Amino acid sequence: MIIFQRCIFKRVLQQFYAGSQETSGSLLRGLPTLNGHRSESNLAGVRERTLIAVKPDGVQRRLVGQIIQRFELRGFKLVGLKMLQVSEDLLSRHYSQLTGKPFYPDLVKYMTSGPVVVMVWEGYNAVQTSRAMVGLTNPADAQAGTVRGDFSIHVSRNVVHASDSPEGAQKEIQLWFQGQELLNWDCCYHNITCEL
Repeated sequence: MIIFQRCIFKRVLQQFYAGSQETSGSLLRGLPTLNGHRSESNLAGVRERTLIAVKPDGVQRRLVGQIIQRFELRGFKLVGLKMLQVSEDLLSRHYSQLTGKPFYPDLVKYMTSGPVVVMVWEGYNAVQTSRAMVGLTNPADAQAGTVRGDFSIHVSRNVVHASDSPEGAQKEIQLWFQGQELLNWDCCYHNITCEL
């Protein structure tokens, strides 16, 4: 409720300083509803989406909550989340560029060894920022403070996957999620943290 009140106050101040003579009813337009199911954000550029997957070693080590917390604290909005046992067919489509590599059978064995938690996060510059948060693929090269730098030791068990480009993210999201599994909702924190 406090967040909603802050959003209303911020909207009133914006209208006041803009010199607008709108009524109080129109001041509420664009704010999130209490049930959280509005569909569009008013800010351009904050709707970029990326796919983040906590791999079996991350799930086994109970790191899912800490990884989610990092993205929430960063200001991203969670729009899709599920846990699943990944099929070899899905993996072959996800890692299509790696199927001919000598390490591919070990990758499939690892990724099917336990459940995976897959998420779609939305926010300003989500793909590039998420890649920076996750860290380099080889944990030995990943900086402290990144997911891999803090939680991973070896490249074969690097805890998490993050989309590498907006185009790649779109393809991966469509591969892992059906349209109705993703929620469109307005978060007033975007209006607070992403003034562009």
